[in-house]
Amino acid sequence: MTKTLAPVNPKRIDLNLLRVFDAVFEDRNLLRAGKRLHLSQSAISHALSRLREALQDELFVRTAKGMEPTARALAMAMPLREAMRAIHDTLGVRPFDPATTTRKFVVAANDYVTSVLLTKLARRMGDAAPSSDLVVRPATRLDLAEQIDVGRIDIALGIFADVPSRFQSARLWTQEDVLVFRKGHPLARRKPRIDDLAEFPLLTVSLGGQEEGAVSGYIVERGLARQSEMFDRSALEDALAAAGKRPHYRITVPHSLAVPDLLLGSDMLSIVPAPLAQAFLARRDLLAKALPYAAQHATVRAIWHRRDEHDPAHLWLREQLAELAGVQDLSFRA
Repeated sequence: MTKTLAPVNPKRIDLNLLRVFDAVFEDRNLLRAGKRLHLSQSAISHALSRLREALQDELFVRTAKGMEPTARALAMAMPLREAMRAIHDTLGVRPFDPATTTRKFVVAANDYVTSVLLTKLARRMGDAAPSSDLVVRPATRLDLAEQIDVGRIDIALGIFADVPSRFQSARLWTQEDVLVFRKGHPLARRKPRIDDLAEFPLLTVSLGGQEEGAVSGYIVERGLARQSEMFDRSALEDALAAAGKRPHYRITVPHSLAVPDLLLGSDMLSIVPAPLAQAFLARRDLLAKALPYAAQHATVRAIWHRRDEHDPAHLWLREQLAELAGVQDLSFRA
């Protein structure tokens, strides 16, 4: 008896998933398909899983000879290839090739995200896309959403409370706040207490204050709410208020990478994201410890305009960011 194919809603199918299907069908191997599309094996596996779910079919079965197509895959392979060729011919779309592209990618990020993520992206691009350019714009600019709207920024990286429907977003990692101070600090030999955050002055990182329209730690522009404080200020102040105390913000800076030098030779404390603290600890002249109060964890996300959702070059860039964010060690070890 002939098996009836399950009906599929075309709106659920991402055309980039069909490119993955075609490559796997041709090569019968995820690694070789990834090399053909300049994607990692994990990215290929993820795309194949999404397509399997959408089509309600395994599509490929792993065997000793490689990835063998199912009857559904065999039935759709040739018509699909002809349809994709027709689309490319009609639109004049050329496949994206990182090895030969001369495209300039513009990413907005603060110095912290640049340090822990975009340095890795730069190295990846140097190997995979040597003729491309990477431009990093400050994510602190007041017209960030406008720059994405008009196409001057491809992707913005940061912490966002609200993302308008005209933008797409993807999680990169979730982070906690930790306490950082110099070696030899009075807190070096014991656990920090809530009173310590009132006794010792604080060094904080602010990416835009109330004078720039920040409300509750966020700046809203064109419907996009982006983080303006690099720590959970409300949690700190609420914890101290419960103890009848107030924080002393001695120094506020707009650049997180200035924090280590400012902490040295002082008894100041700084509250920073755990991945940044781990980078600071590599200097061997700073220490980090868990906060003595509960603070909200924050999610670092990538956002981009919906018009770029299916652009092959843009998709490649997003996949590199997601993969690099996923492999780095973001855990806090005191």
